[in-house]
Amino acid sequence: MRRPRTMRLTLDSRRGHTVPLALVAALALYPLLRRPILTWGATCEEAASCLPGDELLEDADGVSTRASTIDAPEASVWPWLAQMGPSPRGGAYTYDWIENLLGLDMHRVDHVLPEFQHPEVGDTIALGSNRMRLERVEPGHVLAWRSEDGNWVWTFVLQAHDGTTRLISRNRFRLPKIAARIGMLPMEPASLLMERKMLLGIKERAERLA
Repeated sequence: MRRPRTMRLTLDSRRGHTVPLALVAALALYPLLRRPILTWGATCEEAASCLPGDELLEDADGVSTRASTIDAPEASVWPWLAQMGPSPRGGAYTYDWIENLLGLDMHRVDHVLPEFQHPEVGDTIALGSNRMRLERVEPGHVLAWRSEDGNWVWTFVLQAHDGTTRLISRNRFRLPKIAARIGMLPMEPASLLMERKMLLGIKERAERLA
């Protein structure tokens, strides 16, 4: 039976308000969700701590600290970090198809690449338009990359704990323009999706290697 016109207008009006209300709710809840998004897997102490590499970008506008416990010694985790990067390196152990939609040329591998096991300060890789340079290397413990423009530092830290290893990934960003700050908000959940997969991918490979 055909609804009266006044009823149709009421239903259409309600539908029209659904999207704005959902958007308002999402914006209201996001501050509560943001901390878990930026600190997935990390303890409160790890998230608040000063880590090696922080000195490379002290006045950061955004920081994420994510972590995973790996049932393997540091020596089994390090090779996967050392060889990370676009082809012919080992990839990023995450969703290749997403990364390659962005033109990153990532192809994750499941074996150690001997030719990339000795990273040195000054080594560079390209992540799309970002050229990353190794600025700090402590073999077996710390790798810190910094973008060519100085606005992004990505550091990996390995900490031994009773036969296991804490793998900590910290990103520090400088966002000089308001548009960049606004654009980073939807990027934060997306980065969690990718980085969680990466940390678990390294965990799986390191435990298998051990």
